[in-house]
Amino acid sequence: MPLPKAELHLHIEGTLEPELAFRLAARNGVELPYPDTDALREAYRFKDLQSFLNLYYELMAVLRTEQDFEELADAYLARAAAQGVRHAEIFFDPQAHIARGVPMATVVDGLWRALGRSVENHGISTRLIMCFLRDESADSALETLEAARPHLGRITGIGLDSAEVGHPPAKFREVYAAAADLGLRRVAHAGEEGPPAYITEALDVLGVERVDHGLRCMEDPDLVARLVRERIPLTLCPLSNVRLRAVDVLAEHPLPAMLDAGLLCTVNSDDPAYFGGYADDNFRAVADTLGLSEERLRELARNSFLASFLEDDEELRARYLAEVAAYEFG
Repeated sequence: MPLPKAELHLHIEGTLEPELAFRLAARNGVELPYPDTDALREAYRFKDLQSFLNLYYELMAVLRTEQDFEELADAYLARAAAQGVRHAEIFFDPQAHIARGVPMATVVDGLWRALGRSVENHGISTRLIMCFLRDESADSALETLEAARPHLGRITGIGLDSAEVGHPPAKFREVYAAAADLGLRRVAHAGEEGPPAYITEALDVLGVERVDHGLRCMEDPDLVARLVRERIPLTLCPLSNVRLRAVDVLAEHPLPAMLDAGLLCTVNSDDPAYFGGYADDNFRAVADTLGLSEERLRELARNSFLASFLEDDEELRARYLAEVAAYEFG
């Protein structure tokens, strides 16, 4: 059994494996511009974030019904359980679906058909985080938050994703303030392709409690010191970073230096169907390539539960941390 861990940076749309994409396309009468799954996998060779996003949004066309979203989430949970995931905080992108005529209720209700029984079926506790697309307008984000109001009993927090460069966090000041007033937890992608200043802005303007990616913080020693001092978690995605050219090769990933600096780092899969690995695949990759010790891996697993939004169930968090402490490496 793999090391127990929480996954805190996972886009459910990014778990759409080619086989499921073709099955849903056939069921929903959607014609994909690829002859077969092998050809689709060939398209998963990205030169940057935007080339990935183009395919990512194109394949969303197959997601139409509650059943589609249920099957997508259930397939992820089965894979995650096999990789040692005990708790998952799952992102979804409602604007990308609403723009295609798929209502918010269809997305949330469909996902919840899987998440609502995830403990029973997969042994995984879950939280749902609604992300805003940063290359859409701030007004669109506010409209999306309003559309989510009837579903907030199932949504723990908000996030900010999609194309980072040219879309600074401050653009979404108003919607993050509104979300805070509603009691929603706040995270945001920052410092993946964007500069370290975007991380600072996400903290100071949006009031985020956790930074998704954040690897470029290492370019700013004062920011690193602040992140360490304030114990702000970073949800790193090593295989994603290589696939999207944020890091040329995994051997050059700054994770070891970040841990040495005292940063509260976690390891996650981001969009695993596209980036070549789920949660434990990322753990094994950094262990093998970066030479991380068993205690460093245990630290990363412990960090993942400490960084999770489990304040509403500290007993469960303590149980997960005890599992990490008791784990024996093979």
